[in-house]
Amino acid sequence: MSAVRPRHRARVHATAAAIANTMSVRRVVTLSGLLLAVCAACATAQTPTRPLNDTGLVTCYNATTATGTVSPATPAPEVPGFEGQDCTHGAAMYDARGAMNKVGASSTKGRDYTKIANDGSVLPASATLGPNPGDWACTRDNVTGLIWEVKVDDPTHLRHSGHTYTWYDTNAAVNGGYAGTPDGIGCNGTLAQCNTTAFRNAVNALTGANRLCGASDWRLPTANELQSLVDYQASSGPMIDAAYFPNTAASVYWSGQVFAWDSSRAWGVILVSGDRGAGNKYDEIHVRLVRGGL
Repeated sequence: MSAVRPRHRARVHATAAAIANTMSVRRVVTLSGLLLAVCAACATAQTPTRPLNDTGLVTCYNATTATGTVSPATPAPEVPGFEGQDCTHGAAMYDARGAMNKVGASSTKGRDYTKIANDGSVLPASATLGPNPGDWACTRDNVTGLIWEVKVDDPTHLRHSGHTYTWYDTNAAVNGGYAGTPDGIGCNGTLAQCNTTAFRNAVNALTGANRLCGASDWRLPTANELQSLVDYQASSGPMIDAAYFPNTAASVYWSGQVFAWDSSRAWGVILVSGDRGAGNKYDEIHVRLVRGGL
């Protein structure tokens, strides 16, 4: 089907809630099955070479209330008639029982993160963000093998946490037949045009000591990869391990995948709910780059 092209209009910054409310949302409970089925026909679907994280849920429920949280003392707090919940399956369950061996650390059950320096070296958990070669700048997920950009809190910085971008990619192999909107204005003049491709290319063009974690192959994540950062045990947003992903907006983040049923939209993940939604490519939304894993 042909995509409806949005008419040129004056750009208006939308709030996270406004954007989320206009997205075509798909609510999910797990990161397997349904997510993969929903995106089986997505124009940019990619199969990861390593497993993704599970949900992080370790609290069990009956029809009306919580029945307990998994721990070494309560390894299976399900009640009869409500067996087989996510709380008693996967890495999060083993972590909550104290039985998960980790390379790094994380307060989110089932997750294992390591801090990476600007120069690409491995850092201790005590490392802090900064501009020097040995300062923290990225986070490696030891379960998935992905390395994620960590945002900074500086409006003049290229990778400021508050910057937003329209979705734009001229590559016909990934854009579903519609490149999107190039002329976003949400990055405080750090780019001539604030769009996803311009941001990705600017980060990859950094050289020498300015290169992000010693790499130049950064990309937008797939929707599955992005959603694998969500901590579904969290009670409020942003639903992510803030110790390893500080300066995260309680908002929507773009993936690099187009919505198969309408190429004027692309998938994003809403970190205040953990939902996946399809936003208009002209929406100005946050971006977190990733590398590896594919």
